[in-house]
Amino acid sequence: MIKKFKSIKESQLTITELMLPSNSNFSGKIHGGYILNLMDQIAFACASKHSANYCVTASVNRVDFLNPIEVGELVTLKASVNYTGRTSMVVGLRVESENIRTGETKHCNSSYFTMVAKDSHGKSAPVPGLILTNKQEIRRFTRSIVRQSEGKNRTSRFSSKAFKTEDYINLLKESNSKIELSN
Repeated sequence: MIKKFKSIKESQLTITELMLPSNSNFSGKIHGGYILNLMDQIAFACASKHSANYCVTASVNRVDFLNPIEVGELVTLKASVNYTGRTSMVVGLRVESENIRTGETKHCNSSYFTMVAKDSHGKSAPVPGLILTNKQEIRRFTRSIVRQSEGKNRTSRFSSKAFKTEDYINLLKESNSKIELSN
């Protein structure tokens, strides 16, 4: 029987992987794309574990690479469901690296993946809600609600039908751009 609500701990995941030379760029740093691939994998696993369904990535909210990851470091990815809608979930991810020799750890990035549960026919499937047990979990859940509403507002403001050049032209004055409008 599928639960109506689940605790966050029931689907939290952590993976750790040694960074190999085959995943590096020419300067010996790990490719950002490789880290994004790992992030997508753990987001999928976390969302699938929570929903008990196959899940797809609907969107990724901002990925800032804060610190480089070196070959030979251990990378740990932590994932937990921060928010549940009707068929979607926001999975919060944190990436840290550890220098094996010194024990020094670095926060490399954090991100939020919106995942959608799919049934066996490929249709969006309902997901269990979250049982929020502390202020941190409530903060993360409500932050996802606010982020969603801000995203919808940003998208509608800049749609081709709603956008008014005169409302934003001042933003371009100090920018690295040159305007040459054609009639």
